[in-house]
Amino acid sequence: MNDSEKQSDSTSSALSVPERLLLAAKQFFLSDDYHQVSTRRIAEAAQVNTAMIRYYFGNKEGLYEEMIRAALTPILDALDSDTLTTRQGYIDYLRTYYRTMSATPELPKLMFKVVALSEGPGRRFVQQLLERGQKRGARRLDEMQQSGLVQAGLDPDLLRLAFTSLAMMPMLLKENFEAQMERPMDEAFLDRLAEFNGQMFAQALTSEATQRPAEHAP
Repeated sequence: MNDSEKQSDSTSSALSVPERLLLAAKQFFLSDDYHQVSTRRIAEAAQVNTAMIRYYFGNKEGLYEEMIRAALTPILDALDSDTLTTRQGYIDYLRTYYRTMSATPELPKLMFKVVALSEGPGRRFVQQLLERGQKRGARRLDEMQQSGLVQAGLDPDLLRLAFTSLAMMPMLLKENFEAQMERPMDEAFLDRLAEFNGQMFAQALTSEATQRPAEHAP
C-alpha cells in the first residue's frame, strides 16, 4: 500500500458509516447512470456491508436522495435563512449557489436530467425541493411588498423564473461559456457574476418599470 492509499484509508476510517456511504454514493452517482451503480459497489468503496445502506437510508434511492440533499446543504440553508430579504442577500445567495455547484461540477447537469428530462429516481425529491423554494420565495416577496421594500403587484412566478435562470444557467452551461469566452469561470469570476446578477435582480424588484406595461409607440 502506497502513502496515498494509506492517507485515503486513514481519512475514510475517520468518517462515520453514513458519511462514507454518502461520499461513495456521490462519487459513483455523479459519474455513472443511476441504474449502472450497484449498492454492492457503493458499499465496497465505503468499506461496509450493503446492509448498512438499508439501515441508514432505507434503500438505494434513499441514499441517492440524501446524497443530493447533502450536496445542496449550503443552498438549502440559505433558503431557510433570511438571506433573500435584502439587496445584498441576493448577491450572497447567488455566490453560495455558484460556489456550491462549482464544488461539484456534475451536480447541475444531474439535477437538470432528473427534473427537466424526467430521468431516473429522485425526481419527486428534487421537485419537492423546488416547490419548497417556490413557496418560501413567494412568502418572502409578500412580506417585502407589505413592508414597502419592493414594488407591489410583482408576479412571483415571473420573479422566480428570472432568479432561477440567473442561478442555474451559468453553472449548467459553464463549459460552453468558458469555451466561448476563452477564460475560466473561476471563483473570482463567479463572485463578480453573483454581484452583478444580484444587483440587477434587486434593482428589478424596486424599479417602477416592472409594474407598468411597456408603452407602445403611436
